[in-house]
Amino acid sequence: MGQHFLIDARVAARQVAHAQIRRSDVVLEIGPGLGVLTRLLAEQAKRVVAIEADRRFAEYLRRSLPDVEVISGDALKVAWPPFDVMASNLPYQISSPLTFRLLDHAFDRAILMYQWEFARRMRAKPGTADYSRLTVGVYRRAACEILERVPRNAFHPQPRVDSAIVSLVPRPAPFPISDPDRFDAVVDALFAHRRKTVENGLRLGWQFFAPSREALEAVLPHVPDRTRRVGELSPEDIARIADAIRMAKG
Repeated sequence: MGQHFLIDARVAARQVAHAQIRRSDVVLEIGPGLGVLTRLLAEQAKRVVAIEADRRFAEYLRRSLPDVEVISGDALKVAWPPFDVMASNLPYQISSPLTFRLLDHAFDRAILMYQWEFARRMRAKPGTADYSRLTVGVYRRAACEILERVPRNAFHPQPRVDSAIVSLVPRPAPFPISDPDRFDAVVDALFAHRRKTVENGLRLGWQFFAPSREALEAVLPHVPDRTRRVGELSPEDIARIADAIRMAKG
């Protein structure tokens, strides 16, 4: 699914209201398109920076909204300025990498439009079909809430599925993590093989976190839950697994 532009002003107004923008806030918007959301953001924020990949839309925004700083380029590649709030109708095809980039950035809150199925994956429970690397990565970094479901007729061109407005507020991990980088590496390794057992998933993905297969085999007998399926593990379970294989880093 590519970019679908929000055309329902009522939905845009609710999205801005959810963002609770203060006069002191700098707001970053990704994929502003024709500026339906941008105009409302500019009325409330101290400063709005919009990153737009399409040069035609970028030029249109510069002409129609001269007080908005428009950056023309790929939001996954260009440098982001410091900001307090992100409010965006995200291009759905880059939702995952953009979300992970956002969650590694400093910000106060984000109110984002996602494809409905993607939003469900962000909030999925272990053992369900929607549970994924995305779920665990978001849960580790932020409080995530689906605020409302948005019908497909709020966009042009009309997509085949509904969307969702989602709130992300950064917070410390709600469970102990001794080494966040190792935790993320283990998550990547396991969810590359989410239908496998933990033991098999770690063996198949040892390159993510261990210097050698032999180093993994030396610690594998001490790994908890190694006979369970990856998709059944809670983030807390994965943290315990990551701690158990810490010696494989040596």
